[in-house]
Amino acid sequence: MRVSVVIPAFNEIATIAELVRRVEAVPLDKQIILVDNASTDGTSEWIRDYRGDAKRIYHERNQGKGSSVRDGLRAAEGEIAIIQDADLEYDPAQIPALVEPIEKGAADAVFGSRVLGENKLAHRSFGAGSRALTSMINVLFRGKLTDAATCYKAMHRSVYETLPLAGSGFELDFEIAARLLRTECRILELPIRYEPRSLAQGKKIRPVDGFRAVKQLLLLRFGLL
Repeated sequence: MRVSVVIPAFNEIATIAELVRRVEAVPLDKQIILVDNASTDGTSEWIRDYRGDAKRIYHERNQGKGSSVRDGLRAAEGEIAIIQDADLEYDPAQIPALVEPIEKGAADAVFGSRVLGENKLAHRSFGAGSRALTSMINVLFRGKLTDAATCYKAMHRSVYETLPLAGSGFELDFEIAARLLRTECRILELPIRYEPRSLAQGKKIRPVDGFRAVKQLLLLRFGLL
């Protein structure tokens, strides 16, 4: 099966070349989708000059990570799509293991869980916030997830093409999880390695993103979105 790797990027000039190199090395039939979210540090130019085979999408203004992911999924052509951040927190070498259950028909979506993978988050507040929102999703949508916030979400085409996604920021990670739980989608979680970076190194998520995620989940639960 062909795998579409959706790579949203905003000001990731320090890591994008190495990240794309690692994606290229993944031994799968794949489509690389690079979505630049109006970067100002040279990332846009790097994507433009990249000589590899890739679908390129450019935003004229910063619309948030969620908008980049949504545009990337709309451009996906593979039987499976997976989201891959442009930093190096998630190692693309893990992609084959994440898509394998979908290829074998054992799952419709696979989440790479940082909780199951015995990883340490860089900031306790981020870890606590992620756990709290995952618990909220499980209560509201009767789930049993351990890491709803993970970037690594692999989905079969029948799933990602039918998701009516609305989030424009980091809340989209939680929206995807919630919408999948509302369906009969078979979700499998697998442990992954995770190397978090600090705020000083470029981590972009902030506490306000947690409040936006809570609002998004409540709107979804009560049928307002």
